[in-house]
Amino acid sequence: MTFAAVDRTALWRLAAFIALLALLLAAEFRFPRRPVPGGGWRRRVTNVGLVVFSTALLRALFPLGAVGFAAHWHAGLLHRVDAPWAIATVTGLVIFDFAIYWQHRAFHHWSLLWRAHRVHHTDTGFDVTLGVRFHPFEILPSFGYKLLIIATFGMAADAVAIYEIGLLAFSLFTHANVALPPRVDRALRWLVVTPDFHRIHHSIHADELNANFGNILSIWDRLFATARANPRDGQTGMVIGLAEFRDAVDQEFDALLAQPFR
Repeated sequence: MTFAAVDRTALWRLAAFIALLALLLAAEFRFPRRPVPGGGWRRRVTNVGLVVFSTALLRALFPLGAVGFAAHWHAGLLHRVDAPWAIATVTGLVIFDFAIYWQHRAFHHWSLLWRAHRVHHTDTGFDVTLGVRFHPFEILPSFGYKLLIIATFGMAADAVAIYEIGLLAFSLFTHANVALPPRVDRALRWLVVTPDFHRIHHSIHADELNANFGNILSIWDRLFATARANPRDGQTGMVIGLAEFRDAVDQEFDALLAQPFR
C-alpha cells in the first residue's frame, strides 16, 4: 500500500465519519430514544471539537498512521500463515476487536488511564457526538497499543483500514440517541453492540459503568461476564455521566482538556 493509498483511506474515513454523523443526528431528532441531551449544539460542537483536536495532534506526531504502519510492517504471526485474503482479514478484525475490548477494560482499571478516559464518561448527555469525545491522552496510548497489536499479529493494511472505519462507525452508532425497535435491538445485540446495550456503560452507577465494554462485537462481554442486559433505572430514566463532573463549566472545551489533571 502506497502513501497515496494511505491518504485515500484517511479521506474515506473522514467521509464516512461526516456522512454517518449527519445521518445519525437526523435520526436522533426524528426517533429519539431519550429526551434530547442538554447543552444543545454547543455541547455537540465541543465533543466534535475535542476529537478534531486529538486527531490533528495524533496526525502531527504520527503522520503515517496505523494503516501506513501496517502497510510497511511485514512481520507478525499472520504473515507466517498462508491464508486466503478473506480469512486473514476476518481473523485480523476479530483479533483487533478482542484486543480493544481489553484495552477498554484497562482504561477503567488503571487510575492514570481512567483519568484520560473519564473525559468520555463525564458527558451528562448521550448522543452520537459522545462517540467521538476522547481526550488526546486517551487517543495517543490507544494508538500505541494499536501499533503493538499490528506488530505482533501482522495484520494487513486492508484489515486495519476496514477495522478503523468499522470502529469509528460503531462508536457513532452505539452512542446514538436513536430508538431501535425492541426486536431489532434484541436480535442485533447477539452479535454486535447496540445503543441500548452500550448506554448502560455510561450509567452513573459504578456497577453499570463497569459493564458492557464491547466496541463492535458483543460476544466478549458475554464470554468474560461483563455483560449487563438492562439498567436498573430503565433506559429512559437512567442518569448519564459521573457524579463529580456535572456542572456546565465541566463540559467546556478547556475544562475537558484539563480534566485528567484535576
